[in-house]
Amino acid sequence: MKRTMMSLIGVAVALGAVTGVAAVNAPAGGDHKAPRGSARLPVQRSALACPAPTSSEVGQTDYTAFAPKGAAAGGDGTKGTAALVPAGTVKDAGGSDSGKGKGKKAGKGGKGGKDAAGGADSASGQLVAPRDTKPVAPLKEAGTPATASTDSADAPALVGAADGTLAPGWTVQQTTSVAAGAGRGLMGLNCTTPDTTFWFPGVSTAADRQDYVHLTNPDPTPAVVDLQLRGKDGSLGGSTGEDITVPPHATVPVLLSTLTTAPATNASLQVVAREGRIGAAVQATDAKLGSDWLPAAADPSPSVVLPGIPKDAGSVRLVALAPGESDADLKVQLATPSGLITPAGLETLHLKSGMTTAVDLKDLTKGEAGSLVLTPADGSSKVPVAAALRVTRGKGAKQEMAFIPATRPVEQRATAADNRAKGSTLSLVAPEKGKDAEVKVTASAGSGGGTPVTKTYTVKGGTSRDLTPPVPQGLKGTYALTVEPASGSGPFYAARMLARPQGGVPAFTVQTLPDDRGTVLVPTAGQDLSVLTK
Repeated sequence: MKRTMMSLIGVAVALGAVTGVAAVNAPAGGDHKAPRGSARLPVQRSALACPAPTSSEVGQTDYTAFAPKGAAAGGDGTKGTAALVPAGTVKDAGGSDSGKGKGKKAGKGGKGGKDAAGGADSASGQLVAPRDTKPVAPLKEAGTPATASTDSADAPALVGAADGTLAPGWTVQQTTSVAAGAGRGLMGLNCTTPDTTFWFPGVSTAADRQDYVHLTNPDPTPAVVDLQLRGKDGSLGGSTGEDITVPPHATVPVLLSTLTTAPATNASLQVVAREGRIGAAVQATDAKLGSDWLPAAADPSPSVVLPGIPKDAGSVRLVALAPGESDADLKVQLATPSGLITPAGLETLHLKSGMTTAVDLKDLTKGEAGSLVLTPADGSSKVPVAAALRVTRGKGAKQEMAFIPATRPVEQRATAADNRAKGSTLSLVAPEKGKDAEVKVTASAGSGGGTPVTKTYTVKGGTSRDLTPPVPQGLKGTYALTVEPASGSGPFYAARMLARPQGGVPAFTVQTLPDDRGTVLVPTAGQDLSVLTK
């Protein structure tokens, strides 16, 4: 019996090395060195989910897929596949497809629902199959972006996977420009890695906002999802956010205001997949401030960093939540190019357990690049918090909003796709005093041609730095930025802003750059100790 058990353990370890699923992820800010007796290996399969981009008749969406070259990408990058395919859409589930109208409340379903390609009905509403099932932005090799675009108001959600040498670091940027209407502006999103839990501080159910959470199932089996909203006084109540069935290879958009009768300007959303896994993202449309995607924040942690506040931000709103059973007291600091400062009148922030707190920080950056750093006020608290920022640029009727969620540090590597010759700003922050960050930034080849360029930047500990990223020599098309810590670097966080003005509106979007987790720690195979029991 003992020998059998040890053999099974050996098989599990071997499978982990082959598939790359036996990941051991250290907590943010921890020691990320491989423990003795383990090896860091590239993952062999990655999955992504991209929500339906827009229902606007005047919208244009660009997809940019990329996988970085290098040892972590598995050699020369000539083997492997990576592509997205259209997913089905469930209509009338807590709203309607692609954010049109309010529709019916979210349906409760058991395990019903067939593969989206079959076009069958689902327990959560009518399942509509995609019109086209051709792969979108398939990658041919690592190091060179692949692109695709659509101007269809019925563009579907996308699901897909990468394997082999294209799996480590595979990223897809979805960028949508809407020329007019309530959703006008620039919306950007890194397509989501499927998971079981997501946190979205900063959502709203107020009358001037339409927030849809898009739940996308990349797998061949149904997922069952619960949604919970928390406002300034705790749970917003309602039962329509429970037992939402997301059919295989399909997406369910849910209008958050249909989940509660208590409108809340500032709220937090928790998404939990009780069965299966999903990708989740919130599309927020404001009557005056345009629209953008609110990505999930990093898992709740005692200390959080929100990088990349634009230097010309007209207003900054912090929304935070302590989801556990204890209150949290946080020290609030802004990392600037010259050091850490405390915003006037906000030395500390008290978060009541289970309640969403919002603070308007106004023009926080005062014309300088900045990143917000939240740490325990007493230095030893372990109360986890989730946080996000809503940032606006512009004045009067020509304002535009974007969101910056708390993010993970870049431990090994992170990537931002869909950069052009102009309009990109890279933000780097080293939040710990005395621990300078040395950051290697590589501009990839362009999607239509160009030679990669690499530069190294120093970010002094306790500061934030905005820079114009390098551009490939002879660039044609779009390119990707990959950031990595140089040898001996201190911890750092990163974000990328895209700015593409539209008729006097300073349209922009910000994507944080968490570590891509393209490698995993896998224990090395050891001796079968059962032989010692003979």
